Amino acid sequence: MVKNRKLSNTPKDNSIPKKEKTELIQNDIQSKKEPINTKSIIQSGSKYIYIIAAAAFLSGIFTPLTIDAEITTVVFGMLSLFLGLGGGILIFLATKNQKFRSIMVCGGLGMMVISLILIYELAERPIIQ
Repeated sequence: MVKNRKLSNTPKDNSIPKKEKTELIQNDIQSKKEPINTKSIIQSGSKYIYIIAAAAFLSGIFTPLTIDAEITTVVFGMLSLFLGLGGGILIFLATKNQKFRSIMVCGGLGMMVISLILIYELAERPIIQ
């Protein structure tokens, strides 16, 4: 056995160009992707349902039951908080998506700012006068 490659008798593998090798590797990676099944859809959707449910309870869904508050005010408050929550989720999803990252981050921040303005409007302390 020869320790140095220069002295060995085995020829180098120059039969496939480098560009074709990378294409073959990419095709192998794409072919190994698993198909989407219902279990993965349910698991990915359940985490968003938990977030929405927690935000609903924390935003005051029980307020009309404990104090004498108007139901419309509570509903509009919850909707404005859900708008901010949607903006936060959009920013979170932007970390995974390379193609539309800047659009998703700007949209998420816009939704959060609109939610903040609506909350101040409901509290009768308007930011924009």
